[in-house]
Amino acid sequence: MATDGGSSMPNVQSNIFSTNKTLLRSKTLYKYVLETTVLPNEPESMRELRILTDNHEMGDMASPADEAQLLRMLIKLTGAKTTIEVGVYTGYSLLATALALPDDGKVVAIDTNPEYYELGRPFIEKAGVAHKVDFRAGLAHERLNELLADEANHGAFDLAFVDADKTSYGRYHEQLLRLVRVGGVLVYDNTLWFGTVVLPPDAPISEEDHRIAAAVRDLNASLATDGRVEVCQLTVADGVTICRRIV
Repeated sequence: MATDGGSSMPNVQSNIFSTNKTLLRSKTLYKYVLETTVLPNEPESMRELRILTDNHEMGDMASPADEAQLLRMLIKLTGAKTTIEVGVYTGYSLLATALALPDDGKVVAIDTNPEYYELGRPFIEKAGVAHKVDFRAGLAHERLNELLADEANHGAFDLAFVDADKTSYGRYHEQLLRLVRVGGVLVYDNTLWFGTVVLPPDAPISEEDHRIAAAVRDLNASLATDGRVEVCQLTVADGVTICRRIV
């Protein structure tokens, strides 16, 4: 069970897996969605990686299957060929991206922990899409700055997906707006943080969750008034916000 440092208060993502990461109140309804339209259409390589990830000690960090399906659909609807993923973990959403991209597509994948990525890499290779993945280990803001140092990368990406340190989302947003083209899409995960964004300041949740909830509320308020993007917030998983760059 994940806890907040030395506190005994569990974090809100404790006991979360790919089959229950949702804000829907009805578990039966969510199970119906998964079993009707999501899991029957999940590629075998993704299913295998999802099962491995669910059994990992940090399995709550992975994107659920319905969110990965949404990401695949967005890539195909937008015709994206070049994408960025900030926060990879074992690579479940990365594999979804690579499968959705055309054969000459590319995803720059950034994560601080290459060991987690190595757990998923065999599944990416097995799926025949490893040639689309450019994995870069390190702090996201540093790797993004390296991309920005080359002016050829400015406005060169079609889509970005962010599932990383929530308190840094605002910083990533400013960097990614320079890398994603006008008309391109930025997708932010966990933007309702398990519903904690509407809890009162004295809610009985961990200090870490209070900190993340505050950061996510600030992000949501900022995105809602950012004239450079059009915003659509969905209640998929624990909140997914889609931004279309217009300036």
